[in-house]
Amino acid sequence: MAETRSTCCYCGVGCGVIIEHDEERITGVRGDPDHPANFGRLCSKGATLHLTAVRETRALYPELRTTRNEARKRVSWETALGFAAERFARTIRAHGPDSVAFYISGQLLTEDYYVFNKLAKGLIGTNNVDSNSRLCMSSAVAGYKQTLGADAPPACYADIDDTDCLLIAGSNTAYAHPIVFRRIEDARANNPDLKVIVVDPRRTDTAAMADLHLPILPGTDLVLFNAMLHVLLWEGLTDTRFIREHTAGFEALRDAVREVTPAFASQVCGVPAEDIVLAARWFGSAHAALSMWCQGLNQSPHGTHNTAAIIHLHLATGHIGKLGAGPFSLTGQPNAMGGREVGGMANLMSAHRDLANPEHRAEVARLWGIDAVPSNPGKTAVEMFEAVRAGQIKALWIACTNPAQSMPQQAMIREALGAAEFVVLQEAFRNSETADYADLIVPAATWGEKEGTVTNSERRISHVRRAVAPPGEARPD
Repeated sequence: MAETRSTCCYCGVGCGVIIEHDEERITGVRGDPDHPANFGRLCSKGATLHLTAVRETRALYPELRTTRNEARKRVSWETALGFAAERFARTIRAHGPDSVAFYISGQLLTEDYYVFNKLAKGLIGTNNVDSNSRLCMSSAVAGYKQTLGADAPPACYADIDDTDCLLIAGSNTAYAHPIVFRRIEDARANNPDLKVIVVDPRRTDTAAMADLHLPILPGTDLVLFNAMLHVLLWEGLTDTRFIREHTAGFEALRDAVREVTPAFASQVCGVPAEDIVLAARWFGSAHAALSMWCQGLNQSPHGTHNTAAIIHLHLATGHIGKLGAGPFSLTGQPNAMGGREVGGMANLMSAHRDLANPEHRAEVARLWGIDAVPSNPGKTAVEMFEAVRAGQIKALWIACTNPAQSMPQQAMIREALGAAEFVVLQEAFRNSETADYADLIVPAATWGEKEGTVTNSERRISHVRRAVAPPGEARPD
């Protein structure tokens, strides 16, 4: 029995795993005790990861149909890629580079993400590249950029061990990120004085272990955080030196929360005013305060403002850039962070460069050896499919995601896929809902069959190693 060290492909915790295999098939998985994200622990999903390595439903060879009224037929890779390249080139010649688009995924490896972006933004000349991460993490991206200047969470898992106030908002960590939750449990056992505040309309498993649960009405997070900032200001719990030396615009923020009293927030949020005051006092008086949040804040009409509001609490108190402190967004997918690092969205560029900045665009253009990177943002995920339905985008390449099942507005998504002139699906499994709409399916290697890197929530880069060869004619993305 052979063993290969790799990384779990399920969520943003980024646990290290040891794959057990017989050179042909994956037979078992256990936690890697030397990996600093999990130290050998695995949740139930990671521990049963080997059970997903079945080959019965795999896409094994390219399949192509040249017209919509015929069934796809097996073709060679040379035929498949040649036909796809010719169709995309013909569409671009006739309608311009923005007539094609790529919808990709937070399950891709970082190298895959980068190549897709270089292909679209560098070679074709369109920013129509977006990811299913748009549906979960884009508001955190924007919130970090608006407040800290870069999409770079400044905290890490080790900060859990050293914080004495942990604020968790919009995240059922116990269920969605179990290995992170184990670390929280360890921190509480080692520090009985650690205060845990959980903001969630539901009494989740995470809320059940909190010292203070704030079951706010859905969508009122922003008012809650602003009321906490009001208390911090009123009771002198801000770090005036940090504010003076390291922030800008604080006076405007102070004025904005002047009337957001705990009494006002209590009426809006549906929680006692005294609990809001207590949460603010714990946060402001802590030696080091750490916040964590996930989709409950991100997937909101004002998700960017939610992220900004929680970061404002850290900037106002100086709970950032030191051990045990900082605003820490938890990513949902295994490589949502890696995609953010290499510009995997329609309004981003590689290496955290800003698409709106001419100097940054010129820098990337020089790196890629091209004249220019397009300046206008591309279509975001939902916009992309709306443009496909409207006939503005005519050729669509989908990789490592299943929009006919996972996107919102399913009726519109399926109508768009049916209306597209040409759909390529780059997929490991032939039975996904999106496969019904594909003119070309190219079979992809999946977990355990390819090599590259992923970046987890704390921005730790891990090596994904190949344990077995992909089946049939499947290739790495």
